Amino acid sequence: MGDCREFDIVIVGGGAVGSAAASLMAQITKKGDKPQKIALIESQLAPIFDPNQVDPRVAAVTEKTRSIFEQIGIWNNIVNKRACAYKAMNVWDAEGTGRITFDCNQVRQPNLGHIVENSVLVSTLTEHMQQQSNIEIFCPANIVDYQLQQDAIKLTLDNHCVLSAPLLIAADGANSAVRDHFQFATKQWDYGQHAIVTTIKTENPNQLTAWQRFMPTGPLAFLPLNNIGDDHCCSIVWSQDSAEAQRLMALDDQQFCKALSRASEYCLGEVLGIQKRFLIPLRQSHATDYVMPRVALIGDAAHSIHPLAGQGANLGFSDAQVLAQEIAQAYAREVDLGDLVLLKRYQRRRKPENLATMAAMEGFKRLFGSQNSTLRLLRNYGLSAINGLGAIKNKLIKQAMGL
Repeated sequence: MGDCREFDIVIVGGGAVGSAAASLMAQITKKGDKPQKIALIESQLAPIFDPNQVDPRVAAVTEKTRSIFEQIGIWNNIVNKRACAYKAMNVWDAEGTGRITFDCNQVRQPNLGHIVENSVLVSTLTEHMQQQSNIEIFCPANIVDYQLQQDAIKLTLDNHCVLSAPLLIAADGANSAVRDHFQFATKQWDYGQHAIVTTIKTENPNQLTAWQRFMPTGPLAFLPLNNIGDDHCCSIVWSQDSAEAQRLMALDDQQFCKALSRASEYCLGEVLGIQKRFLIPLRQSHATDYVMPRVALIGDAAHSIHPLAGQGANLGFSDAQVLAQEIAQAYAREVDLGDLVLLKRYQRRRKPENLATMAAMEGFKRLFGSQNSTLRLLRNYGLSAINGLGAIKNKLIKQAMGL
């Protein structure tokens, strides 16, 4: 066993949220003192951005999240790789005539957000971290032993490195090993659904618009991409009951494109081409507490939600920002970074927003999944009514943008 390496913070999970957290924490200094030392542990090598290949996994980056990337100093690098600003959103009910449209001009903004591929986010954040002298990345590496001590947590990695820090941050996803090791209580439920995720090419241009059709078995979203100047590309998330999702996955590409064209009501004409499809089980989970002494959960380790509105990643980035703000104050006052009082301030600031978003997504799913004729009439009326109420609709747009 090697010598113990001491850090201010150890972060587990080198995905987009964990890497953003490391980048934000690395900016924290104390009155001219040297910045914090950050260790990031990740089990898999970071994805490499390929300009000739579109990543099927995307995030709908809000204006609030974009400002976080500006704070880190990487937004221009993200745009230079690939990001598609979307200027409108068109949402409609498959079981009626209800429809609502959102347009960036209604709130005098240049766009509603950006669709950014996961490989773009993670590769850009990884490149940024590699340039920071106070971030050390341990990858590929896994934790094989945890020792919770009075003033620190000591971690032994499978490459025999031993790390110690007063604070451990878990950003290792919905199946968090850190969360499970420390026995954080969680509430979880399975939707009995899967999401089909892929990239498609359509007959008509995407119009820089996000299209979302609500069906009883789940929503179908077309998210616009700008693939090397080609505006006929979209990333799709098609949520379906598990048996139907398996049936759709078994179709050949031509059959799947036909089924997808019908399901989208030909909003962009025929679906002409498709890349490899991925099937993702849909579950929702929420940790009863995000913190315990010396440990904090962020992102999907703390809460994972239905991908109805693509908000999961944005909630995680906000977690990282708020925790960094609380740590900056504690670091300036020379407070122990693993102190439970400090960590609970982060929890108090983030838990209400995360729970509210989760409740809203659950409510939408139940509302649009219902076959009750009265509910169907009400939701169609509601969509159309809100569409005609400019002030309410503008407030919804700004909330969705994080403004």
